Amino acid sequence: MKNILCSFALLFAGSIHAQDYTTFSATISELAHATNDDLDRVWNSLVESRRIPLVVEDSVAFLYRGPATSVTWIGDFNEWGYRKEIRTKGVQLPGKDVWIFKTKFPKDSRLDYRIQVDANSWILDPHNENHQWSGVGGGSPNSELRMPEWKPDPVTTALLDEARPGKIAKDKLLNSKTLGYQITYSVYVPNGYDAAKTYPVVYVTDGYEYMHERLGNMVTILDNLIHLKKIEPVVAVFIDHREPVNRANNRRMNELALNQKYLSFMTDEFLPFIEKSYRVAQEPSKRAVIGSSMGGLSAAYFAFSKPEVFGLAGIQSPSFWFRPEIYKLCDNPENPPVKTFMTTGKIFDAEEGALKMKGILDKNTCKYQYMEVNQSHSWGNWRDTIDDILIYFFPAS
Repeated sequence: MKNILCSFALLFAGSIHAQDYTTFSATISELAHATNDDLDRVWNSLVESRRIPLVVEDSVAFLYRGPATSVTWIGDFNEWGYRKEIRTKGVQLPGKDVWIFKTKFPKDSRLDYRIQVDANSWILDPHNENHQWSGVGGGSPNSELRMPEWKPDPVTTALLDEARPGKIAKDKLLNSKTLGYQITYSVYVPNGYDAAKTYPVVYVTDGYEYMHERLGNMVTILDNLIHLKKIEPVVAVFIDHREPVNRANNRRMNELALNQKYLSFMTDEFLPFIEKSYRVAQEPSKRAVIGSSMGGLSAAYFAFSKPEVFGLAGIQSPSFWFRPEIYKLCDNPENPPVKTFMTTGKIFDAEEGALKMKGILDKNTCKYQYMEVNQSHSWGNWRDTIDDILIYFFPAS
């Protein structure tokens, strides 16, 4: 156990200061020393009070009960098993079918995880009701660890009372001459949309995921922010990179990898097409592009390649490592300034590349916001920061 804790202490040092672990230690001691007759009572008490995993201050005890030869917790905290130096294998309490893994995280962390039983079966934590869906194309659920100071923001979770939803035209098709194939997109217009007015617009890569209620939930966020008068009414165009007739074929890794042809499609074909159908602004200062991961890389590429088109770039957990030439492209003081909001998680996410890009933005006196959160490369992270980006780009007057 000492080796396990030391591995994480190195990663998350700085969170251990005069904390009260009495409840944490007492609960674990009670489990460890329970007789066979008492074990059910202690365990059921934890289950009924929803204290699995057990979280106190900055400390976590992941718990599992059941027959097994080994139990390991895998998730954001060890980069889903890629960080072999971080040991997350549980210890079996002597004489009991209870397994435990203890560690520490910053108190405002939110992380995804699963349990690996007997080195082959991956399961959700059976006693943790909190789930976060993840993955390209809709994905699947992970169990969600919520540390004490992380709370879900009502703006990002459900439509607020009295908020009036906008309208969505879903799964519209365009036969692209530039790309030589069909693309799917959806368009959100705010409640009260008036064709006599002109609205700022945001183009969203990985649009299906950003719209998905269990992933980005961006439609609800737009409705709530407009209702609260935190942003002006905005039109959002969600671009789906999945092939329309074969949704399993997601073309994002090609389309979003500094693809000049796809950029030409966006600027020369798709934007003019949208602008014929919807009253959206054509000034760069009112036209944003937002994306996460590969989409974050692409948002930077679009905006810094065509700042006369996209004046606003929302960059979430960017995969700059995939195309490091992006740094040279953005490091050009002769380009018109792009207003940028860049976010990253601090736990095995895109922090290294984001900080390098932040230095470039500093040097070129760009107007930007930079945000780090104690999360990882996940939709829970990106959903949490969508509202910050929208408020920065489109503040209500």
